[in-house]
Amino acid sequence: MSSKAVAKSVQFASNLPQLQNLMKRDPQSYKDEFLKQWQYFHTLMQAFQLQPTKYNEKLDEMISFVAQVSHCYKEEVGDLPEQLGDILRNHSTVLDRTIRMTLIKALIMLRNKNLISATQILQLFFKLLRCEDKLLRKTIYQYIVSDIKNINAKHKNAKLNSALQNYMFSMLQENSAITVKTALDIMTELYRRNIWNDAKTVNVITTACFSKITKVMVAALKFFLGKDETEEKEESDSDDEEPKKKTKELSLGHRVAKKTKKRKKKLDRALEAVKKHKKKKTSVEAFNFSALHLIYDPQGFCEKLFRQVEKTTERFEVKLMMVDLISRLIGIHKLIVLNFYPFMKRFLQPHQREVTRLLLYLAQGSHEVVPPEAIEEVLKTVANNFIAERNSSEVMAVGLNAVREICVRCPLAMSEDLLQDLVQYKSHRDKAVMMAARSLIQLFRKTNPHLLHRKDRGRPTEAQTELKVLQYGEHDATSFVPGAEVIPETEEKEQTKNQDQDGWESCSDEDDDSDGEWVDVYHSSDEEQDKDKEISPEALEEKRKLAEEISTTRIMTDEDFKAISHNQISKDITTAKSQTGSRKRKRPEAFGETDKELPKLGDIEMVHKKKLHDKESRLATVVAGREGREKFAHGPQKMNPFASTSNKEKAKKKAFTMVKHKIRRKKVKRSFKEKQVALRNSLLKRHKNARK
Repeated sequence: MSSKAVAKSVQFASNLPQLQNLMKRDPQSYKDEFLKQWQYFHTLMQAFQLQPTKYNEKLDEMISFVAQVSHCYKEEVGDLPEQLGDILRNHSTVLDRTIRMTLIKALIMLRNKNLISATQILQLFFKLLRCEDKLLRKTIYQYIVSDIKNINAKHKNAKLNSALQNYMFSMLQENSAITVKTALDIMTELYRRNIWNDAKTVNVITTACFSKITKVMVAALKFFLGKDETEEKEESDSDDEEPKKKTKELSLGHRVAKKTKKRKKKLDRALEAVKKHKKKKTSVEAFNFSALHLIYDPQGFCEKLFRQVEKTTERFEVKLMMVDLISRLIGIHKLIVLNFYPFMKRFLQPHQREVTRLLLYLAQGSHEVVPPEAIEEVLKTVANNFIAERNSSEVMAVGLNAVREICVRCPLAMSEDLLQDLVQYKSHRDKAVMMAARSLIQLFRKTNPHLLHRKDRGRPTEAQTELKVLQYGEHDATSFVPGAEVIPETEEKEQTKNQDQDGWESCSDEDDDSDGEWVDVYHSSDEEQDKDKEISPEALEEKRKLAEEISTTRIMTDEDFKAISHNQISKDITTAKSQTGSRKRKRPEAFGETDKELPKLGDIEMVHKKKLHDKESRLATVVAGREGREKFAHGPQKMNPFASTSNKEKAKKKAFTMVKHKIRRKKVKRSFKEKQVALRNSLLKRHKNARK
């Protein structure tokens, strides 16, 4: 070998980054140099096998170098992944942290260059999770998630995903807490990123809910109790403008005619009805977490989880999470788990820890398929333990709110006697209790008014006359769009409106010939609003037939649906009267549709009252009360306000450093006065003891 070649070899050996750059630019020209470095790498590996616990700086550099240029010489480095993998398998727990991290990064680099399969490297990395190295576990976790994401970027690789899911399922059965927890975190993260969002992944995670490792079980429960991260989509202009238009039309209509209290109340009721219908239209599904919908056997899973709650000795917070998941499963799948309600009755006490959450879970687990007798006992327990005068007003309000939330989802559970007893709190002295009782009245006015006293049913509306009471297990199936009978009336009004607009010019010309006198104008809409509506069973049946005919014979447009929505809103605020004109109410036959969203904790804990004064007004009241009471001020007052102060008063304003020497002297040495007082007390005590 020439002297130039030797010098060149020595130069490259001392500067591997330069050689690495040259090999990537021109692999064939530097193949001989790579073979020399490859042979040197084997020599270092053999020496390292003898002392695997010792850090070798040269080997660390060579591992990174070989991994960087491996894609240029694929044939020569064919066994490199196997060599690095063997070292990690055999000596993972005793390796130096730096060498171990270098080997991990080298394998990741080889995977990015497609020199090792995903299954091989992931199986190896899962075994490395047993190492006591937090940074290593974090690196492995991030790489596995990103690698599986890249594999499924363009299209999902079903075969590879199935193999990896089966392997992770086997990892969940191991006894190593770190391995199982990391495998579960990977699966939940891949689900949240919509990579493994299939039913197989969800049902593998369900097995972790019964793990003996508390951390694993809690992580699985949190996965099911969480919510999907939905992107906030901007609503279309038509959806935004529709409620605004209705509100604007109502307000403009109120400006035209004479202002009266009756019309003002009617406007308020109409605006409130528009607001409620808008909320109902934009409300999301009650249980919107999609993982709960993908469980294969929700009934079996729920029953098994309930048996675990009864036997578990975990802390109270973990039990709450289990109960929360059970109640959500019962609510979303409408399951029948009758033992759940007697189990919850044991914890329904005002002094119970987290009792408001337990009441919330009880409301979540209520639905119309549950036998009313099962929930009726729970309602009685809540009423006896919470809604009683011996309890505070907050406890009573929480109990009434819980009863309301349960009855929203299972209205048949409420008995007439119990409801009439609870309604009596509508005039309670505490505002929170009063509002909770009145909210219960409002609920049954819309669902089943005949359970209330006549005086509590309120003014009957047209919507109440169309109620149909559904018995247990009955379902109200309609063959038409409710409210479709209003479409012909809307079309006639539009035609009349167009005709009026066409004749507007001629009418204005005739008015110009008048002598400038006032002309009384009568609106047909006002007459229609004030006219008593006669609603009979025959009229209701005729409306149903007309709505069915319209629904089956025409394709409805957006304008038709707007007209139907406007008509349904008006039914909630329009007073219904019988044929004779009397205010006698007809007994409705069924429950209507109620809002059955997922209950919120704030709906049950809604006991906060509006304070009478804020801080500023209370301070103003305090200052006003002090006026004229200067003579009752603290301490003796000076006869002359401009007189000088005493030394004692001056000492109070001095800095501590100026008087600390005097305080220290008092603690060490007593004054003559203090000695005199102590002697007097001693003599008195001695004289008292001598008399005894």
